[in-house]
Amino acid sequence: MILAWLIIILMIGGLLAWLVGKWSSYACRWISLITLIIDFIIIISIWISYSANISISRAPVWLIELNTEWIPQFGINFHLALDGLSLILVALTIFLGIISVITSWKEITERIGFFHFNILWILAGISGVFLALDLFLFYFFWEVMLIPMYFLIGIWGHENRIYAAFKFFLFTQASGLLMFLAILVLYFIHGKATGIYTFDYMQLLGTILSPTVSFILMCGFLIAFLVKLPAVPFHAWLPDAHTEAPTAGSVILAGLLLKTGAYGLLRFVIPLFPSSAAAISPYAMFFGAIGILYGAKLAFAQTDFKRLVAYTSVSHMGFILIGAFAFNVLAFQGVVMQILAHGITTGALFVLAGTMQERLHIRDINKMGGLWQLVPRMAGVGLLFSLASLGLPGLGNFIAEFLILAGSYQANAGLTIFAAFGLIASTIYALRIMQKVFYGKREKEWKISDFGIREMIMMGAMIIVIAWLGIYPQTFLTTTKYSIENIIQNFKSQTSNTEVLDMNKKDQLQNGNAYNKSIMNNLNSGLSTHAKNRICIMETKRDPD
Repeated sequence: MILAWLIIILMIGGLLAWLVGKWSSYACRWISLITLIIDFIIIISIWISYSANISISRAPVWLIELNTEWIPQFGINFHLALDGLSLILVALTIFLGIISVITSWKEITERIGFFHFNILWILAGISGVFLALDLFLFYFFWEVMLIPMYFLIGIWGHENRIYAAFKFFLFTQASGLLMFLAILVLYFIHGKATGIYTFDYMQLLGTILSPTVSFILMCGFLIAFLVKLPAVPFHAWLPDAHTEAPTAGSVILAGLLLKTGAYGLLRFVIPLFPSSAAAISPYAMFFGAIGILYGAKLAFAQTDFKRLVAYTSVSHMGFILIGAFAFNVLAFQGVVMQILAHGITTGALFVLAGTMQERLHIRDINKMGGLWQLVPRMAGVGLLFSLASLGLPGLGNFIAEFLILAGSYQANAGLTIFAAFGLIASTIYALRIMQKVFYGKREKEWKISDFGIREMIMMGAMIIVIAWLGIYPQTFLTTTKYSIENIIQNFKSQTSNTEVLDMNKKDQLQNGNAYNKSIMNNLNSGLSTHAKNRICIMETKRDPD
């Protein structure tokens, strides 16, 4: 039941913040923050309590599981489960949720209660996505996180917020409907084959599908996750949404919503459709490599600070796509580390961009410059996270990208070498941020305040996490090790079973052909013998002797 409470607490906290916000904007902020702190204490307590089970090979697949009937007539259960992978993703969700509330403390001045309601309900939806093991429930939470983000961009965004909100909604809603259709078809195919109509993930695993049907259903899931990731060419919604969203919205978008796409690839696409996933892996890795370089090129070309950071996400998500389709433990561990490191690094850069916009009322980096002396604490934090973004050793992004490239090299050496050039490109755009914003000639005599205590506490926490990821990643690698190994093991067993079935079909076809050939030979032989006998009889009748 503790898993359900993780979500319920967020939903109740959101409703309370909305109601209280009508009377006190100050109180609703604290309700939102306290709600998230309670959830964070719960998830860290679970992590500590189950750390012994996580670190042993005979640990159960699910550390905690809740499975109860919801709509039994249609085979829908309220099925939540937590393993090492979902554990760290829920922890990341709550952590970045706290950062989002703190960074919006003074930025949001209108409809504050409704703002915090949307923040907490987005986080509840994201947590549900990471925990749900019933596909109908999974899709329910997928939609729960969509609607509040639409309001977040459309109400509290910047100049072109309505356009950005509609674009975000159309891309994600259309792709989500494709996934829902795929879920329904999988539901009916499994029910017709087994007599059991269920949306339960564990029962749907291993459903026997023809190659064509498997590929079509996989595309329904895959497109939804690639749009949310986003991968080139499904990325067009991202820059506008990031640029127009309030700072908290940008942090949640980059740090969390994008990661639901990466999680979907690992949890659903690869286990449910292993053969189809293996078939498209070279193409997926190719588009991942293209995305790394294409995103880096566009990031370098931007003058809008937030838009620049948005395109860095397109580049970094290319690494996730490459790693996810390499199908080995090393690459999958790199994907998980990239999810964590990118969430922290890009979240911090969006906080920095939002802070600069709040103080200077501009986002154009060409109009900044020479700010180091005025805001040394802000500049120092910006330098650290810019270096993290380019993959400096000792910080989390370096570990993530190293593991992904090392793992993907085993699967496709050529594309891995091509993708590695993205490391050079990331160095160029990361250093350009520092040069344009904090170094160079000062374009104007700005009156700007440096980071205060609230902002330094927030940034200090993020610095600790990104350094922890880079210096001692074993904490996170150990936590997710057996979840990843289970995914790889199931993938290999399913693909090997498919190969055996294909070989059996070929043998049956060959045996059938041989059998048919034997029948035809015997038939021909029989016909020949019969013809010879008829000839002899006819000759005997003609001979009077």
